Parts: sequence; structure tokens; C-alpha cells
Amino acid sequence: MKKDLGLRIAAPLLAIAFAMGVSALLLQVTGNSAGDTFRVIVEDGFSRTYIVDTVNRAAPYYIAGVAIAIAFKMNLFYIGVEGAYRLAALIGATVGAAVSLPALLHVPLILVASMATGALWALIPALLKVTRGVSEVISSIMLNAISLGVAAYMLGTWFRQPASQSPVLGTRPIDDSGRLPELNGLLRTIGIDVPDAIRVQSYVVVAIAVGIAFYVLIWRSRFGYDLRASGENPEAAAASGVNTKRTIVAAMVLSGAVAGLIGLNNIMGSGGRYTDVTVVGGLGFTGIAIALLGRNNPIGIAFAALLWAFMDAVGTPLANAGLPKQVTGIMQGITVLSVVIAYEVVRRIGLRRQAIDLRRSTEGDGAQPPPGHGPEVAPA
Repeated sequence: MKKDLGLRIAAPLLAIAFAMGVSALLLQVTGNSAGDTFRVIVEDGFSRTYIVDTVNRAAPYYIAGVAIAIAFKMNLFYIGVEGAYRLAALIGATVGAAVSLPALLHVPLILVASMATGALWALIPALLKVTRGVSEVISSIMLNAISLGVAAYMLGTWFRQPASQSPVLGTRPIDDSGRLPELNGLLRTIGIDVPDAIRVQSYVVVAIAVGIAFYVLIWRSRFGYDLRASGENPEAAAASGVNTKRTIVAAMVLSGAVAGLIGLNNIMGSGGRYTDVTVVGGLGFTGIAIALLGRNNPIGIAFAALLWAFMDAVGTPLANAGLPKQVTGIMQGITVLSVVIAYEVVRRIGLRRQAIDLRRSTEGDGAQPPPGHGPEVAPA
């Protein structure tokens, strides 16, 4: 057990080290100083300003990773998170701008409206899969493109703020009661000094709540057991009474509901409304990489989101120092590729150890395996 845990911990660490080595080699080949680049990454990246920036960036990354991981646990490659959160952010911002309520009602209303939109959007590929056998990969790719067109049409036709009030295309602003407060004041009360120029978004609390709910639902509930069992061995799960089709629909709808929260950090923060600036694109696809890096585990996804966000954040000090900020993108890509390879190596080593242990156990009991058959090994 300890050996397997050591291998699982060593795999991502070795992958990160390999990514740094390859990046350093590429920097030297292109005539840039690897030493200066990594010095800026370490010195500026771990300054208070960029630590806060990293945490703020990591929150939507984490939620995106969890949304993808829920489907991965069911052995579903649902990549419609990108389209789901863009559409959900528009609906959430529109609903939030349409009402004036106390904060205790206004904030949950926006969250629920966004989650419901994401869930309904994910229901489309889920039903196509269980009723017509359509691959969730194909259907969700198409729905990503459709959602962008639908969102643009609805924004331009029904939901936009009048041009006389704002030249920037977007929804009407949300009242202050529907926005998440900053955490600067709370942090100061517990002795953490944060300069006024740096805003710590309380959206981080939403990400933490999502992570806790993900853990409890997947690892501490009957539904989570059925979902994981169906993903690992659907035939055995069906034989034990699990309704696989219903579980597929539930997993994808839940994934879409979580995806609905991804784009709200700026809408419910300083931005206050839906625009092309307040809703960042590409978070759904980044969530795939983060879920892979984190091995679909809530703690692992948190570390992966922080690592990814850190690489994004240090792009600014690298550019300010006249160094190639593209190195962070290279490191992100190499890290993902390295981690995927490393975990496959770990899986094969684990299978080999299981075979060896089974062989030793069989020999110790004096039993002989049937001729012509090797030991059976449980799949990873």
C-alpha cells in the first residue's frame, strides 16, 4: 500500500521535474536564460501579489476540473463543459440583473439559475447517449459550438444592456446584493495582511464547497458507489442491480450543473455582468487537463488547479522582465503529457506487482494455477 502511494506521489513530481528540464533546454536553445526565467518564476511568483492572483485563478480551474472528473468517474468523456458554462454564465447574469433581493436570496438564486442551465444543457448529450447510443464526445463537441451561437443570439436580441448605457456588449449589471464580497477584511481579522490593491475573491469559498460536495457525493454515498462501479465495470454493476443508463444521465447532468458555476467568478465579483471580458473562454478544456493531472481526486485536482493557475500568473512578471512568457504554456503542456505517461507507467507497475503477489500467494498455499493460464489481474 505504501509502495503504491509512493509511486502515485512520485509520478506527478517526476513529471513536473521533467517538464522543467525540457523547458530549460528549449530556453537555452532559443538563446534565453533558463536561470533568469526560473529565478523570476520563483521570486516573483511566490510574492504576495501573485500568490493571491494564483488563488483567484485557481478557483474556476478547480470547479472545471471537478465538473470533468464527475463524468470521468463514470468513464464518460464529456467535454461539453465549455459550452455549458458559457451559456450558464449568461443565464445566471441575466437572472441576477433582473431582480433585486436581499443578499441571502440573491446570491443563491444566481448560483441555482446557472447550475440549472448547465444541468439542462448536459441533459441533451446524456439522453442522446442512453437512447440512441450517440457518443458523448461527438454530441458535446457540437453542443459547444451551438451554445456559443445561442448565447450570442440571446445576448444580442434579448439580454443586452442598452448601448446608450454602455458601449460594451453585455448584460445589465447585477446589484451589489447579488455579488460575492472580497475576503480582504476577513483575512485581516485573522492576522493575514492583504494590501488594498489586491482583492481576494470569495469565489474561492464556492470552489471549496464544490470540492467538499464532490468528495461526499462520490466517495461517501450510494450514488457515488454506483457511479464508480459503473465506470470501472459496467457489466458487473448492471448484474448487481445498478441502472447504468440512469447513472449515465445523472453523472452528466451533475457534471453540467457543476460546470454552470465556472464562469461566475467575475460576474458575481468586480465585473458585475456578462461580457466577453468577464467570462473567460477555454476553462472547460483546461478542466480536462486539470482533472487528468489531479487523477479525478478532489485533493489532486486542487493541486493541479493551483499549479496551472500559478503558471498563468507568472506570465506577467516574465513579460515585465523581458523574458518569454510562453515558457509557462510549454511547461503546462509538457506537464500534462508527462503526467499521463507517468501514471500509465505506475499503473503497469502496479499490475505487475499484483501479479507477483498473486503468484507468491499461490505458491505459498501449495496450489498450482491451471495449465496454460497465467494469474488473473484486476484492471486498474
